[in-house]
Amino acid sequence: MRQRQLATALVALGVVLLTDVLRVWLPGIITIFGQAASTPAELMGAFALGWFVLALAAPALIRRAGSRPVTLAAAALLAGTRLALTATPGGRTQLWLATAGLVAGLVWLAGTAATTERPVPGLAVGLAVAAAGHAVLDTYDLVWWGRWEAWLVSAVLVVLFLAGHARRPVPSGPGGARAWLLAGPALLLAGMVALSPALARTANSYLQGDPGVARSPLLGLAPLPVAVAVFLVAALTGAFVSSPWARVAGPAALLAGAVLFALDRGNLLLPALLLTAVGLGACLARTGTGPVAGTGGPAVDAGHTAHGPPADGSAVDGEATAGRAPATAGRAPAAGTARAGARRAYAATAGMLVFALAAVAYYSAYDLGYPNGWVPVAVAGLVAAVALTAGPVGDPAPRALPPVRTTAAVTALALLAPLVADDVAVVGNRSGPPSRLTVAAYNIRMGFGLDGRLDLPGLAGILRRQDPDVVVLSEVDRGWLLNGGHDTLDLLADRLGMAYVFAPAADPLWGDAVLSRWPVTAPRTLPLPAVGAPTGAQALAVTVDLGDGVRPAVVSTHLQPPPGRQPVVQARAVAEFATAYAGGRPLVVAGDMNTEPGDAAFAEFTRAGLVDALAAARPLPTSPADRPREQIDHVFVTPDLRPGDVAAPPGTASDHLPVVVTLTLPPA
Repeated sequence: MRQRQLATALVALGVVLLTDVLRVWLPGIITIFGQAASTPAELMGAFALGWFVLALAAPALIRRAGSRPVTLAAAALLAGTRLALTATPGGRTQLWLATAGLVAGLVWLAGTAATTERPVPGLAVGLAVAAAGHAVLDTYDLVWWGRWEAWLVSAVLVVLFLAGHARRPVPSGPGGARAWLLAGPALLLAGMVALSPALARTANSYLQGDPGVARSPLLGLAPLPVAVAVFLVAALTGAFVSSPWARVAGPAALLAGAVLFALDRGNLLLPALLLTAVGLGACLARTGTGPVAGTGGPAVDAGHTAHGPPADGSAVDGEATAGRAPATAGRAPAAGTARAGARRAYAATAGMLVFALAAVAYYSAYDLGYPNGWVPVAVAGLVAAVALTAGPVGDPAPRALPPVRTTAAVTALALLAPLVADDVAVVGNRSGPPSRLTVAAYNIRMGFGLDGRLDLPGLAGILRRQDPDVVVLSEVDRGWLLNGGHDTLDLLADRLGMAYVFAPAADPLWGDAVLSRWPVTAPRTLPLPAVGAPTGAQALAVTVDLGDGVRPAVVSTHLQPPPGRQPVVQARAVAEFATAYAGGRPLVVAGDMNTEPGDAAFAEFTRAGLVDALAAARPLPTSPADRPREQIDHVFVTPDLRPGDVAAPPGTASDHLPVVVTLTLPPA
């Protein structure tokens, strides 16, 4: 039992480390290899998929060299790159370190699969611990911290992971291929939906109501511990495999959750998360049932061959052991077990290829413009089909770890998240309304700087030095797995001490926002016509309550031009929507407009009676941030707001520069 617990702990630790690496590697495809929109989506997808295809060679390597030496080498490389990523300065070094860590993690997964028949407890605990830890960190990875605490925790994880590999693995039996096949799909569904802390907070933000009320971290993060608990109960206790109806309930819940997520509606995210969590756990439990290890015959290392000693130099049972049966007696079982180990290794690498294919297919849609809701549903369907065809139920629950105590411990870790999360209270100005309002507009590229690192301190520092009252944000990510699963909006708002209102554009997790140090009320959104652009666009209008009846309107937008054309139709729609919303009150319209002064789309705003608030500082290029040459970030205002102190502060915390302007309010 102790050896089986060690094997489960190693799988769990490996999943945590691999998840950490993926949270760096996935956004690196966009921000470092792809440099955002400057690289074709097809090329970025080919780069991503190539490494997972390469990993399909790992089982052959394991069969030739032996599972133990290959697994040890891969574990050391995975651990080393995970530590090195904490110190990397970003750029190509970060991308190639993360790529090395990814390949090492895939090879380690294959080697571990070759000698581990029952991976479900380790996979389940690893996914749950990774999610709970991410929630405690407020979705800001240890890799990006750069502080001694990050080094300490990372070092402890790495030391435990490597120390566990010092012992030889217990002999494995003939099963487990189905469970290992689901490792990749489970990682995808957990990261996208079932165990995503950022999605849990975003889901609750759609249900909380008035955005002017102070945000509650207790409410925001409450779904995550619940999701972790139901996932582990379903995966570890076998509660959903004990009867025919229960065996069907798990796959049905998983499919229902995936369908709700695919509908792209914010008010459905919470049931999607909970249904997917319980369904995914139940499906894993279903594939983890079967005969106890060793009942199918003698077990040997996956490096053993049918006609000779194991590739790692150890002796096959029945061959080179005094007093035992002749050598021929051990060959057939050894060959059968070796083939079973190879099947598990191929299943693990094939499952991770499913992860890559699905991730590329889902997120490439925002560049190429095809429907992507079918992707999570298809992956959930695959998991459900594997679970339903898993065969007769044997031992109903993998008992490598005590299910109740393990569930309670990991859930308790997740429950820490609401206690350590920050809260921002927004109160009115008791001394009366200000005479001036400083507004900043910033395309934050999901929080990633030009070096490819998640640079929230850099973003917050640039904005804090401008001391804005209102910040209009574009390209805001609230939980995309592709970008590491961070709630960038909440993290940035915490650092600035501002409340926020979010509006979805591409889907419920990606869009635009308004941050304010003043209370905001009456939010309204307008989906903009796509006019051939693959990424969705919208306009978000809010009222900023400055007290004593002074209530200017602020509209945030990010225009998405159709290929080769100006966003004229979208600009006209925003101008009409904004002026109608303001109803004669002072109005600010700001954001990444993807149009320059003199263009037809730019003229739509001036035609609506708005004024270019940045005119006094023209030319004012803002993109790209390191060598700005395009004037595409703008602030338009009504003539009763007098602009001054225009600036575009330098910095590379995003691929754009912010624009800042101080507006003198009309007399009350």
